[in-house]
Parts: sequence; C-alpha cells; structure tokens
Amino acid sequence: MIAFRRRSPESIRGKVVAITGGSRGLGLLLAREFAREGCRVAICARDADELDRARRDLEGRGAEVLAVVCDVGDREEVHGFVGRVLEHFGPVDILVNNAGIIEVGPIEDLPLDAYERAMATMYWGTVYPTFAVLPSMRARGDGRIVNITSIGGKLSIPHLAPYSSAKFAAVGFSEGLRAELAGSGVSVTTVVPGLMRTGSHLNARFGGRAPEEATWFALGATLPGITIGGEHASRAIVDATRRRRPIAVLGLPARTAMWLHGLFPGFTVRALGLVGRFLLPSPAGPGRPQIQPGREALRDARFPFLDRLTALGRAAADRNNEHPGPSPTLARNGDAPSRAPREPDTPR
Repeated sequence: MIAFRRRSPESIRGKVVAITGGSRGLGLLLAREFAREGCRVAICARDADELDRARRDLEGRGAEVLAVVCDVGDREEVHGFVGRVLEHFGPVDILVNNAGIIEVGPIEDLPLDAYERAMATMYWGTVYPTFAVLPSMRARGDGRIVNITSIGGKLSIPHLAPYSSAKFAAVGFSEGLRAELAGSGVSVTTVVPGLMRTGSHLNARFGGRAPEEATWFALGATLPGITIGGEHASRAIVDATRRRRPIAVLGLPARTAMWLHGLFPGFTVRALGLVGRFLLPSPAGPGRPQIQPGREALRDARFPFLDRLTALGRAAADRNNEHPGPSPTLARNGDAPSRAPREPDTPR
C-alpha cells in the first residue's frame, strides 16, 4: 500500500514568478503575496494603465517587479512576455496562469463571441504560457505551474456557460499536464477557488437583463459566509505552490459543492436547473440590450440595500485595483500604499 504524505513547504525565496492577469484582483493579490515570500515578480495584462498602477503598488511594497502589456490569448504576445521575463530576471521558476474574464447571462442572451473570448483567455491563455515556459523547466528538471481554475470548472453554473466551459477545459488540461509531468521535477497545481471577495464583479460583463444579472452576481461575489476573502485565497494558493500540491480547493462552499456533485451528479444538475428557472433572471429575448460592464449594470440595479450588502466587495475593489482610475489604496509614484484594514478571513 502506498502512503501519501503531505509535502513540507519549500522555500521559494528568490524565485522568478510570472503571473498572467496580474494587474488587479486575485492576480495582484498573488503578486503581493509572492513578493512577501521574497520572489521576483513579473505580471502581465492587457490594460497598460492598470498595469502601471499595479507596478507602482508592488514597488511601493518593496517588490522587484516587471510589468508587461500582453494578451494571453495571443501566442506571439505570450512568447514576447516570457522573453522579457527571461531578459529581465532569468528563467521563470513559477508560472501562475490566472488571467480570466467573466460574462454573465442566459444562453439566449450571450453571443457566440462570449464563448470565443472565454476560451481565448482562460483555456488558450493557460496553454500558451505553459508551453512557453515548459521546455526551460523540463531542461532544468525543476519548475512549478499553477493554474487558477474555478468551482465553475467542476460544476457548471447557470448563466455562466462561457466561463464554465473554458474553466472545464482548463481543469482538464491542468490535471492531464500534472499526470504527464510526474517525475520530471515540474509540478502542476490545479487551484479550484469558490466565490472570492476580490472586487472582480465590477469588471464582469452582463447580458440580457443586465441590472438583475449584475445584482445576483454581485451578492454572490461579496457576501461573507459564501465567499472567501481574496487575501486569504492568495495566501492559500502560495502555500499550495510551496508544497507542490496537485489540487487546492478553496472555501468550504466549493469543497461541499464538489463533494455533492461527485456523489450525486444528477441531483446537483437538477438542483441547479431549478435555480436557473426560479431564482435567476429570465432571458431578455429579442431586442435585448448590449452587454454591459458590471459598474454600469449595477448603477441601474433596484435591489433593496444592495450598496450595503456589497460593501465588502467594493472595499476589496478599492484595495485590488478593480476600479477605473487611480485607487485610493494603491501606491503612487513609488510611495508606500495606505493600508486598508484587513477584513476577517472566511474559514476554508
């Protein structure tokens, strides 16, 4: 009988970490956490202004950081990003595939483009960076690849079909890669977060009855008890990276959902069908409005006390560069950032 033992954490001080989607949200939180561990950090994202704010935030915290504009759905841009990291810091020791987009709405109200965008960012945006760093890691016999997937990649949620489709593909790639690289010295960790309070709901996009869609999504991404704090999630992911864990499921709701779906898949699918029919907004139908950014959709929302109920999410957005324009809690011009009080962690 083979005994499986929990790995002891390894030091990652001095390692070069490349994080896609590192300009805001969970990616920025991970960059801060890896920097606290003594790593040299490279981040990429598509928005140059967001990247610049993130770079100044990280430098204000004492991090060695490189920020590169890159669309992870473009193979050539990804190779350019990895080449810049090699020139600036040296070979990538830890790759974190984190870039993601979220488009929410009934299948009838989301265009086919939504599926193409989701696959480009969250599937090909995982595959391209992985193959860009893998030859060097295999040649050195050492490396870590960390793929940020989602509970939506294990259990498909109504009104999130493009997102879940891409995350399912990313989970399959990540778990298959782990198996094939066994014994090579290159480890792969599949991270499966549940709902997190990072402020990312403000940058989601909503189709159909956008204000109603944005309301349920914002509540689900904010309320304590069903969400995990972004800072807590980032610490758990870095710990899983240090231990080279094969999988890290974050949050009790996510673990419970995976357990139920594993034992009773028919039951969970039927239950989610009822949620979609009776609790989520109905399709808008012909003549539906264009897809709206989260900020615009929430401005038109009419749910009672929505501002109060989503206060933690807005505070997380302030801390994590999720708002357009300079954030009051981010470092500017190399100054040390103002520190917002850390919210209590939700137990994992």
